[in-house]
Amino acid sequence: MPLTFAGLNEDHIIQSINGNTETKRFLEKLGFIQGTKVSVVSSINGNVIVNIKDSRIAIDAQMARHIMV
Repeated sequence: MPLTFAGLNEDHIIQSINGNTETKRFLEKLGFIQGTKVSVVSSINGNVIVNIKDSRIAIDAQMARHIMV
């Protein structure tokens, strides 16, 4: 399921990153790598703030749809 549908404060494992090469590279630089643990801290209209690798990162709904957990 896309990250936009993940429950709040639940640990999820990134299964895959979809999108074109540029999108994948951008998300990878932020730490969104297959097999990494991620949890959604806040979600408003699909935009999410996540905990990943001891950091909080905000991404918009369009980017969050590319991350499968």
